[in-house]
Amino acid sequence: MIQSDFHNFSVKIIQKPFYTEGNVSYPSTAFITFFDNNGKFISSHDYGYISTDEIYAQIERDACVNLDYCYVNNFSFTAFRRVNLMGKKECVELKSISAKRAFFNSEYVIDFSFLNIVDGDVNFSETCFVSAELLFAYSNFRKGVVDFSGALFRTDKSDFSNAVFSDCKVVFKNSIFLDGFKNFQYTDFGKGDLSFVNVDFGNGGVSFLNTNFNEGKTSFKVALFGEGKVNFHFSTFGRGDISFERTNFGDGVVDFKAASFGIGKVNFNRANFGIGDVLFEGSSSEGRITFKKTFFGKGILSFELAEFDNTEVDFAKATFEECALSFLNGVFLRLILKGCHFDNYLDMRVRKCVEIDLSDTVVRDIIDFKQYDFNVEIDVLNIAAIRLLGVIYIDWDNNSVQKIIDNQQNTTIAEKAEQFRILKESFNTTGQYSDEDKSYVLFSRYNMRAEYDKSLKFNSWKVIYEKPIYYFKKLVFDHVGLYATEPLRVLFSMLATYVVFSLIFVFVLAFEAGDIVSGLGGEHSLLGILGRSFYHSGITFFTIGYGDFYPMGAMRWLSQLEGFIGVFLMSYFTVAFVHKVLR
Repeated sequence: MIQSDFHNFSVKIIQKPFYTEGNVSYPSTAFITFFDNNGKFISSHDYGYISTDEIYAQIERDACVNLDYCYVNNFSFTAFRRVNLMGKKECVELKSISAKRAFFNSEYVIDFSFLNIVDGDVNFSETCFVSAELLFAYSNFRKGVVDFSGALFRTDKSDFSNAVFSDCKVVFKNSIFLDGFKNFQYTDFGKGDLSFVNVDFGNGGVSFLNTNFNEGKTSFKVALFGEGKVNFHFSTFGRGDISFERTNFGDGVVDFKAASFGIGKVNFNRANFGIGDVLFEGSSSEGRITFKKTFFGKGILSFELAEFDNTEVDFAKATFEECALSFLNGVFLRLILKGCHFDNYLDMRVRKCVEIDLSDTVVRDIIDFKQYDFNVEIDVLNIAAIRLLGVIYIDWDNNSVQKIIDNQQNTTIAEKAEQFRILKESFNTTGQYSDEDKSYVLFSRYNMRAEYDKSLKFNSWKVIYEKPIYYFKKLVFDHVGLYATEPLRVLFSMLATYVVFSLIFVFVLAFEAGDIVSGLGGEHSLLGILGRSFYHSGITFFTIGYGDFYPMGAMRWLSQLEGFIGVFLMSYFTVAFVHKVLR
């Protein structure tokens, strides 16, 4: 293969026989010398020389054309059709064509348009095309192998638009396109495998607009795109797997809008996207898409309106340098963003998603789950071990926060507790104090349960005393006042405690196990059991201590207990009330 970095070349035809590796001889030799941009010699190569008239004659008498190792100047099927009085769009039919390591040169256009290969192979491997324009538009390749591996395209435009590769294996592996437009619009790559492995597309646009990749495997592995736009808009992939692994997409816009990825696996692992926008808006898939350890630059990464109902999209450990990521109004099976860093706004307002995994991420800006003009339906949300330096915009009720955290299958009680703590802090930052209280209650419940389970992990016999302590804490801290977040509940607990102790006093007096005695006599002594019990319970609970009644017998111990509980609950109420009012 010749060097691709030559700037200019000269061709000299000498009358010397040239013999190819296949023992094909040509009476003349084309001696081509290559120079750099300073006119300095780089290298030289010999080719067999054959004129276009001889090639046209060969096509007329034999449907198998062999141009291996040849230098061909000004080749054009349009000229061939004109000479043979054919229609402008009439196909030139061949069984096969081979131009391995050939050199095609034209000042204007190298034209293979409307070529029809019946059932043979097409070989342009390590061939060099030098022209303003190269045309394979509307060509039809039915069977066999179409091989452009290692080819060099020094053209302002390489046009394969509307070409059809029916049952062919298509290989562009290691080929090089220099600056210019590469056009594969409306191309049908048929049922065979397609390889663009390690292809250098150079600068300039690359278009696969409305291209059909059908059922074969498609690989752009380690391909290199330059600064132009990469367009896969409306392209369709079939049943085969698709690989963009370690592909470098340069700094242009990468457009997969409305692309259909079929049922195969799509691999963007370790790919590199530059500063241009990356658009998957309105795209669809039935398989699995991975972006593991992929690098995204400064543009917008958009999956808005994506239809991935049965698709898992995995961004594990991807890098989003200054990239704003949006899944707005999209439908997904699972979104895995585990281990990522987000320095910009992250729009997670999906229309529907079974599971979103944001565990072990670092967030320095906003994660947005809040509903706007449509429902955000998420079944499971995992934010375990997230380092939240920004905030999460989410609504407790509308986003069913408790449910989407509780639904986690692969996290521990302690991890769930930590997630509610993170949400509590975020709600405090965004001024959602009611939601903050709800998060704090769930954090406290799960944390208490985690500590209880931890205490029994290695010493199960501790259950003898740990279990009563656990249920006592649950009663006092949770049921009585929801961890000081609900003053009305504390007030109700105070009322219930007062009534319960009053009734206990009634029973104690009725069974004469103790007494409530008046220290003043007179009309106070006329109070019945019910009056004395409720009055004494009230002044004891609120620690008023008028001294007009005092307990006797078992009443003394019960009164001390009620007094202590009263002081505790009044303090509890004060804390809960002040907590509410001050915010």
